[in-house]
Amino acid sequence: MAEHMVARSIVIDAPAKRIFDLIASPGKHPLLDGSGTLLKAVSGPERLELGSEFGMDMRMMGLPYRMTNRVVEFEENRVIAWKHVGSHRWRYELAELDGGGTRVTQTFDYTWGHTFFYMMSGAPARNARSIEGSLELLKREAERD
Repeated sequence: MAEHMVARSIVIDAPAKRIFDLIASPGKHPLLDGSGTLLKAVSGPERLELGSEFGMDMRMMGLPYRMTNRVVEFEENRVIAWKHVGSHRWRYELAELDGGGTRVTQTFDYTWGHTFFYMMSGAPARNARSIEGSLELLKREAERD
């Protein structure tokens, strides 16, 4: 793992397509947010693709704000990543397993941003906990009948 990245993985008992469809739908993101900061999708397409922009209403430490993201990587049912104005990236990689299920890895990559600020603020540890929570929520949603 690179120095300025935080990643976690989970195995989900669902096909990659079902999982990817959830991640690629900004309107579903509040259901998948383990950080508790995402309130709702406010702009953008119903389904993401390379170059899509989408906006989210957020709240952190009681303060509301809006974040706009742009999809910078997209490979149907395998990889999707977006970045915001600070150039930090949220990335999902999906790999179907031979024995069934799909391994999903979510990565927060702050290589291109203000790395000193993020490290000193404790963001990597918070992001690790948020990713773990998000992956559990994704698993719950994707495994629903």
